[in-house]
Amino acid sequence: MRRTLPAAIITLMALAVLGPFPDHAQAASYPEKTVTIISDAAPGATPDVDTRFLAAALTKMWGQQVIVVNHPGANGSVAARYATQAAPDGYTLYNPVLSSFIALSSVAPNLPVRLPKDFAAIGYAAENPMFIGVNPSLGISTLPELIAAAKKHPGKISVAATGVARLTGLAALLLEKRAGIKLLVVPYDTRGPAAAVNDIGSGRVSFIIEGYSGIVGAVKAHRIKLIAVASNKRLATFQDLPTVAETLPGFTAVGWQVLLAPRGTPQPIIAKVSADLAQINNDPAYQAKLGNVGSYTRAMTPAQVVAFVKKEQATWLPLRKAIGK
Repeated sequence: MRRTLPAAIITLMALAVLGPFPDHAQAASYPEKTVTIISDAAPGATPDVDTRFLAAALTKMWGQQVIVVNHPGANGSVAARYATQAAPDGYTLYNPVLSSFIALSSVAPNLPVRLPKDFAAIGYAAENPMFIGVNPSLGISTLPELIAAAKKHPGKISVAATGVARLTGLAALLLEKRAGIKLLVVPYDTRGPAAAVNDIGSGRVSFIIEGYSGIVGAVKAHRIKLIAVASNKRLATFQDLPTVAETLPGFTAVGWQVLLAPRGTPQPIIAKVSADLAQINNDPAYQAKLGNVGSYTRAMTPAQVVAFVKKEQATWLPLRKAIGK
């Protein structure tokens, strides 16, 4: 008597003949057209520069154009809205910065970003310690001298903040708190560091707290003098530059970006982009390129990104709530 195979086995055999599941087939051919990365930074700001480095590396790897679209403003909530509304097909990615994960919902709709509730994590993009640079005409060469001047002239020493509620602005407020000083915070939320650099060079603003790539041109042109960096230790590429912690123990301010995708993006695409991003991040030439503009990177799995973000939120959210701005 002829025996009949179970229906489940017949189904599996048919799938094997027909080929891979649709999602896996989609991932195998991905990307087949232009990919957009949404940035919540203003053009020319450090996160924007880092995102464009990443876009160029992905373009080279994939053979498809990867473009960066900037949506600054509203403390990052504008970009978050665009990213949330994007189709979950892998052709729109999102590269938010630290402040998008610690913004208060009362002042920034669509924020803070919560993982994995709001977006699918892909990998780590870049980190950028904040540098403190002054107008050379101030005659200030060290952070203790800047603090002394601010104590002597309360509310007169001005600081350019390329985002009052972003890390640049939060670092300025933390500096006020830790140093016991009062600064005049000048916002450049949508204008970006270029406008701030021009005002510092002309003497209208005293100093800036910003990632290096946002001010590197002005530093090399001697329009801004670096006096400290808010990393946890001296940087290999800036060995002669003191850390803020050498004056104010424990003070660190390091920005970062993580690459995300709209919730519902097929898992095989997430896995492919994550693996490709890790390969780029592990490339010494790419690391050196970022290092030249004061940024750094490392590979992370999606699960590691979720754990990292939650740890950072636990560190920064209490401070953000305490400041309440």
